[in-house]
Amino acid sequence: MKETLRLAMQPSVVKRALKYAVVVGLILISINHIDAILKRQVSAGRFFKMALTMLVPYVVSTLSSVGALRDRNGAASAKQPLPQKPVAT
Repeated sequence: MKETLRLAMQPSVVKRALKYAVVVGLILISINHIDAILKRQVSAGRFFKMALTMLVPYVVSTLSSVGALRDRNGAASAKQPLPQKPVAT
C-alpha cells in the first residue's frame, strides 16, 4: 500500500491524472449536466455529482499509471540476475 501511494503521489502521475480529469470530466459533465447548467439550476447535490464526475477519471488515470509503473519496475528487476550464494568448500 505504501508503494502504491508513493507512486500515485509522483508529480508526473499527478500531473497526468489532473489533465485527464479536467478533459474527461468536462466532457462527462457536459453530457450529463449541461441542461441544468444552462438553466442555472445547479443544486448542491448536482454540484457534488459534478465533483465526483471529475474525480472518477483522476482515480482511473492514477491507478493506470501506478499499474504501468509497477509493471515497468517489475520487468526491470526481473532482468537483473539474482545474487549467487557462495559455495562452501
